Amino acid sequence: MIEWLTDPLAHGITLRALTEIAILGAVGGAVGCWVVLYEISYSAESLAHGMFPGLVGAALLGLPLLMGGAIGIVLAGLVIAVIGRLTPDSDDTAIAVVVTTLFGLGVLLALSPDSPPGIQALLFGDPLGVKDSDLVVTGLIAAAVLAVLWLFHDRLLAIGFDPSAAGPGGISPALVRALLLTLVAVTVLVGVQGLGNLLVAAILVGPAAAARVLTDRMSTMISLSVGIALVSGIAGLYLSFHARVAAGAAVVSCLLVAYLAAATFAALRDRIRRRSLPPGLPTRPEGARS
Repeated sequence: MIEWLTDPLAHGITLRALTEIAILGAVGGAVGCWVVLYEISYSAESLAHGMFPGLVGAALLGLPLLMGGAIGIVLAGLVIAVIGRLTPDSDDTAIAVVVTTLFGLGVLLALSPDSPPGIQALLFGDPLGVKDSDLVVTGLIAAAVLAVLWLFHDRLLAIGFDPSAAGPGGISPALVRALLLTLVAVTVLVGVQGLGNLLVAAILVGPAAAARVLTDRMSTMISLSVGIALVSGIAGLYLSFHARVAAGAAVVSCLLVAYLAAATFAALRDRIRRRSLPPGLPTRPEGARS
């Protein structure tokens, strides 16, 4: 048993992967709680898919992936805004059209004869391929995102409860939502290197959704979400090491198991609670609290 636990730690690539997943778990678990509260899970996933042409373009040109992903996100946002103004359809329709088009464009670029080997890692991630320089960049960006979340916690919470009201200090709800979407975009951007374009949304939505069914307090939800992301990420890397399966897919599979376990536990807890309360009393209050 001791060897089973220590063998992965004897390899530098596994240690770097564990560090990368720990950083992504911390920032993804925290940001994901706001994604769930503001009900923008679809937007978060769309940001990941919309940046794919930028990622492939950066790989083809030999540029940093972060640069290509940032360009891809900005391009997707601009195109969505333009189409949203030109068509009478809903925002979701505009997002779906733009994202599927951009993702298809990225796939066509990836199939180019000039595509470098291993470009499939952009889709499914490769935390075992993370370099020391990647860890430094990821750590600095994650620290900045967490600092902004801490500074704007009250404002994010106020707008999350009442989207029509101005936040503390009279800050516009639109600005607060724009700030949150920016943080989500940055988190997706750094997460792509470890989990890939198709899987990065899982670390934003999965842990937060699992935590949401367990508590209605925002502070507790964030703590639980980060903990679930960390445990699932580490478990996924151990599964990848010992079962010889893809690391990104193993991490996401553990996130799914964690959500199913949390949902099952919450359902059993609520059933027991309903049986113990007099008829007509609510089992839990609606909405998250601070």
